[in-house]
Amino acid sequence: MADALGWRKKIGVVVPSTNTIVQPEMDVLRPAGVTFHLARVSIKERPLTSEQAFLEHVQAMRDGLGAAIEQVMTCAPDHLVMGVALEAFWGGLAASEKLTAELEAKAGVGVSMGSFATAAALRAFGARRIAILTPHQPRGDEMVRAWFVEAGFEVVALKGLKCPSPREIAQVQPQAIRDSLRELDAPGVEALVQVGTNLVGVDVAAEGERWFGKPVLAINAVLAWHAMRATGIEDRIPGHGRLLAEH
Repeated sequence: MADALGWRKKIGVVVPSTNTIVQPEMDVLRPAGVTFHLARVSIKERPLTSEQAFLEHVQAMRDGLGAAIEQVMTCAPDHLVMGVALEAFWGGLAASEKLTAELEAKAGVGVSMGSFATAAALRAFGARRIAILTPHQPRGDEMVRAWFVEAGFEVVALKGLKCPSPREIAQVQPQAIRDSLRELDAPGVEALVQVGTNLVGVDVAAEGERWFGKPVLAINAVLAWHAMRATGIEDRIPGHGRLLAEH
């Protein structure tokens, strides 16, 4: 018998425990009959301004993924979103492919990763020359830049906000995102990309597409789009950016 609310598809989403942006942003994107269900990887709220602290933070997220997946799979979702964005880029294409395969084996369902989902969205628009906004420290920015270059994109510009702790990513206000996107845009940039699932972006990105006249991809919208399309949900959803409305 079908789920009373998720009668079309149930989608599990794994996020860091400090993340307060994924759930509200993704919930407004779902069509009737589709539901999103969160599990949290337990991490600490702590400064990330040293190299050692940042690497320990990344390791803590990696260590907690298995338990979070086991938890969310008890509700029997049809697909899984890996909402730990930095981990999706860490180590390059081969590492991302390996992680995807491991998570799919663990979950027993398909997995949407922020890295591959964003690449798919960019290809849907035919965009190769991109500018990227992240909340990360420089080491994280290196990983994001390297992944996209290896995947065949030209990174024209990248700005890292260097958010000093996990919770403080969610405290970046929409105006700061607007200002950063304006700073990143240039005539040769074919698309703007915002990564970092705890960074508010869906509504600002949709606004940005009207200002810039080009795709602006917010990772939470990209993940919702990728997961729904992967499970056969083809609804076009207006008002939250061109990706969901057109592809």
